[in-house]
Amino acid sequence: MKHPADWMVGKGVDNAIVLTSRIRLARNLAELPFPGWAKKQQRRDALEILLPAVEGLSVMKKGFSKELDSLTSLQKQVMVERHLISREHAARGEGSAAVIERRQSVGIMLNEEDHLRMQSIRPGLDLRTAYETLSAVDDEVADRVEYAFDPELGYLTTCPTNLGTGMRASAMLHLPALVLSDQIGQVLQAVNKIGLAVRGIFGEGSESLGNLFQISNQSTLGESEQTILERLERVISQVAKHERDAREKLLEDDPDMVCDKIGRAYGLLKHAWIIPSKEALTHLSLLRLGGDLGFFAEEIVSACDTLLMEIQPAHLQMHNGAKLGPEERDTIRAEIVRSRLQTLEAPDISSIEENQEGDDTPDLGIS
Repeated sequence: MKHPADWMVGKGVDNAIVLTSRIRLARNLAELPFPGWAKKQQRRDALEILLPAVEGLSVMKKGFSKELDSLTSLQKQVMVERHLISREHAARGEGSAAVIERRQSVGIMLNEEDHLRMQSIRPGLDLRTAYETLSAVDDEVADRVEYAFDPELGYLTTCPTNLGTGMRASAMLHLPALVLSDQIGQVLQAVNKIGLAVRGIFGEGSESLGNLFQISNQSTLGESEQTILERLERVISQVAKHERDAREKLLEDDPDMVCDKIGRAYGLLKHAWIIPSKEALTHLSLLRLGGDLGFFAEEIVSACDTLLMEIQPAHLQMHNGAKLGPEERDTIRAEIVRSRLQTLEAPDISSIEENQEGDDTPDLGIS
C-alpha cells in the first residue's frame, strides 16, 4: 500500500479522459449457501475452500492475502480508497478475505456479496486486456472449485442484476469540460437511457468528486461478454469525443474562463495550508485538465493521478502513521500537495494568446 498501483501511474489509450478500465466477475460455489444467507460456520467453510484455491493462482505469486478481521479499520479503508475492496466488504467481519496481486491490478474479494468478486484494472481505455486477464484467472479458479451455474441462466449470483455473465465492465472518465460547459447532465442522461449506469468515484451510491464518473453495464443476462464490452467501448468512446469537443469549444469561446479556472487551481494548490478533500479533488481535476491542454509539463498528469489517491483520508493517516481528525487531515493534505507541486511552473498560456491573435480555431494539441 505504500506504493502506487500500476493502474494509478501507467499510461493507457485515451488516458487524457479515460483514467482506468475495470472488469469484475461475480461467482459462487455450487455446494454452499451464498454469503448473505450463510451462517457463520458456512462462511468459514467457503473461505477454507476458496482461500487456498485463490492464493495458489499463478497471478497471485508474492501477492497479498489477509482475512478482513485481521486488518484494522484504517487498513481496510485504504483498500477501499484503492478500489481493491468495496465499502460493503470492508464492513464484513469473520469469514471474509482479500487476495490482491502484487501490482494491485488483479484483486479478489472472498465472501463479499458473492463468494468471489474478482476484478482486473487497467490504465486508460483497455477493457479487452482487463477482460482477457480476468478470464484467465476465472478459468484457473474454475479448475479448482465448482461454480454455481445454470445452463439457461448462466452464473448464479446473490443479486439478480448480476445473473448470467456475472460481469460488470466499467471505465472511470475525467470529464471537466462537460461539467464546466453544463453539458454533463445531458450526456449522462443519454448514457442512462441506453441501459448503462453512471456512478461516482467509489461506485454505487458515491458522489462524483473531481469530475470523475464511472460508466458501467447494467445488463448481465441474455448477452455475451463480448457484446457487453463492444457496447460499452462504443459509448465510452462517444462520451470521450464529447469531452474533447467540449474542451475545444471552451477554449474557442471562453479562453479567459478556462485560464482563470486552471490558474486559480494552480495558485490555491501551491499555496493553501488547509484544504478539504472535496476542494482538493476539484482543483486537482482542473490542474490535470491544464496538463492535458498543454499548459504544464506532461508529468503533471501522472502527479495529479497519484495525488487523487494519496490525499484520500485513509491514505493520509497511513502516511502519517496515526489516526487523524478532519482538521489535521486538511492540513497534512495541503502540505503533501504543496510539496509535490513545489517545482511546478505557472501555467503557460502562450499558445492560447497566439491563437487569439491569429487563427480563430485554437491548436489544442489533443489527439
